[in-house]
Amino acid sequence: MLGILSAGFAPGLALLSYFYLRDEYEPEPISFVLRTFLYGTLLVFPIMFIQHVLETEHVINSNLTGAFFSTSLLEEFFKWFILYYAVYQHVEFDEPFDGIVYGVAVSLGFATIENIFYLIANGVEHAVTRALFPVSSHALFGVIMGFYIGKAKFTEGRKAKWILFSLLLPFILHGFYDYILLSLEHWLYIIFPFMIFLWWFGLTKVKKAKILSVKHMKKRFAVQKTLHS
Repeated sequence: MLGILSAGFAPGLALLSYFYLRDEYEPEPISFVLRTFLYGTLLVFPIMFIQHVLETEHVINSNLTGAFFSTSLLEEFFKWFILYYAVYQHVEFDEPFDGIVYGVAVSLGFATIENIFYLIANGVEHAVTRALFPVSSHALFGVIMGFYIGKAKFTEGRKAKWILFSLLLPFILHGFYDYILLSLEHWLYIIFPFMIFLWWFGLTKVKKAKILSVKHMKKRFAVQKTLHS
């Protein structure tokens, strides 16, 4: 059991550390990052319950609806809900890159508990595959969600557009990811290019968030300098 827990937690904590350390300007309090991670872990239980009800009532009757609605929409909406209502207005969320840190934290909290349950049910021999695909994809969905949440908070005007993007893009990408796994016989040939694209897209958002944070910090320092002059 200790081996399963270690294998279950390791990829999520490693990826969270990686994105946390990319925040070079004002690193977030570890306590609040871990609290956001904990919020993500708790999401597993209501989502599993809803998915069980949908399956029992035969609401989902195709791979397409299963991928996009039973899985992607439910999971990304709950993660977005936590990010928007529990983190967005928090005082520690004070620069654009912070959105990525907290988006990754809530996503990996969810992915870690989901990963542990999977390894308990199917065996620790699946740990590497789980780390490479489901856990890392959840982290990247969190990057994309967090980027647009950060852009919404620190961009004047048109906030609704970026908030919509913060839910819509992870939902679409997650849906395609699950549809590939559920529907295609030779899914490995498709999922590798898709994951490469996802990493490229996610790291592009990391780079852009850093640029936005630099601009935000310069603007904030200029305002502080003006107030004290």
